[in-house]
Amino acid sequence: MHWNHDRDVILESINEGVFTVDPDWRILSFNRAAETITGVPRHEAIGRTCFEVFHADICEHECALRRTFDTGKPVVNVTAHILNRQGRMVPIRLSTAILKDDFGQIMGGVETFQDLSQVRQLQKELRGRYNFQDIIGRSPAMLRLFDLLPQIAESSSTVLVEGPSGTGKELFARAIHHLSPRRRKRFVAVNCAALPDTLLESELFGHKAGAFTDARRDKAGRFTLADGGTLFLDEIGDISPALQVRLLRVLQERAIEPLGTLKSTPVDVRVVAATNRNLAELVRKGTFRDDLYYRIRVIHLELPPLRERREDIPLLTEHLIAKFNHMQGKDIAGISVEAMARLMHHDFPGNVRELENIIEQAFVLCKGSLIELRHLPPELRPEMLITPPELEDLSLQSMEKRLIAQALSRCGGNRSRAARELGINASTLYRKIKTLNIAVPQGDGRNRRR
Repeated sequence: MHWNHDRDVILESINEGVFTVDPDWRILSFNRAAETITGVPRHEAIGRTCFEVFHADICEHECALRRTFDTGKPVVNVTAHILNRQGRMVPIRLSTAILKDDFGQIMGGVETFQDLSQVRQLQKELRGRYNFQDIIGRSPAMLRLFDLLPQIAESSSTVLVEGPSGTGKELFARAIHHLSPRRRKRFVAVNCAALPDTLLESELFGHKAGAFTDARRDKAGRFTLADGGTLFLDEIGDISPALQVRLLRVLQERAIEPLGTLKSTPVDVRVVAATNRNLAELVRKGTFRDDLYYRIRVIHLELPPLRERREDIPLLTEHLIAKFNHMQGKDIAGISVEAMARLMHHDFPGNVRELENIIEQAFVLCKGSLIELRHLPPELRPEMLITPPELEDLSLQSMEKRLIAQALSRCGGNRSRAARELGINASTLYRKIKTLNIAVPQGDGRNRRR
């Protein structure tokens, strides 16, 4: 079969749109997928300039083909929007290259493009499934927390949220408030570690004019401001023993005494406390009152560090890229496999907050459409890093295979339990075990207790 015929058959059979242009931007060829995506028949496209057919948002100033002609270098994975025949804006991902004849002379250019509409829709559905009140996660630990939050929100019991710094404790407190019957009233937050004792006491309970030197007028405390709503006490493990006594009294009596008065004022406040310290250990050491500990720990939520829910890193990264695209007016399409692999094997001592800082820095450095390894902080891309043999193959498929194998190992081969841990259907897991050729542990555990 002649090469030109082979090429035409291939171009007609692929799902990506492909068109070629001459040096004057006139379309020379236009495959079937290009017709489908644009809604423009081939006979109408050929002979017209590409910008007449596509009406893309990058045609006027950031034309990828023009950049390729000017620099001689291909453009890869740029995102843009085109206006199709029906007047609908279609998101696409495109790449371009120079076409040369046998003598090396430029004879035109080629552009391939992919319709991202379905991809964007699937991403939107995934975000809806794994985005809970602005908390992102698909790991088993996070999905269990998502199941618990609506039940916790319905009650008025005090909640203690424990977890390392950067795990999103305030996000959980806000979720509890917004899901609760108190959502029409205020959510008031105070960082107990940010103020000295005397100021914190005034901040929480308020004061009357003349209560101390600078108290020129009455001031309502945070408990009063949160009346009928929710008060979030962050870093509660840092408050002094004297303030612990006052806080315990308020929680017991549901009333406050502003500084400078002996009159009690009733308050109806749901308290959510948080700490990155081990309060039980502080109680054992005698630096935190056990009666206050049990008063605030009626409901206990423990947030895992990011290193214990690595499955969430790709989802969080995608969410952060969308967030910074919106904030900075950019259109970065995603992150390279190499950069994602490095993130997947980082321990994130700063947790989600550290990941957010990494992506924000990458946005500053990234001038293209894809965050690459070179855009990550130096500690994540040491130049002389020697890759261990087990990490050499870090394609998305190999990472998926590793996560599934680890889940099966943890569950003793029990496929149903592993599927629940991974947040996928059992049938999907069976298919992936087969297609990825994953060895299931001996005594596969299907008859074990779940």
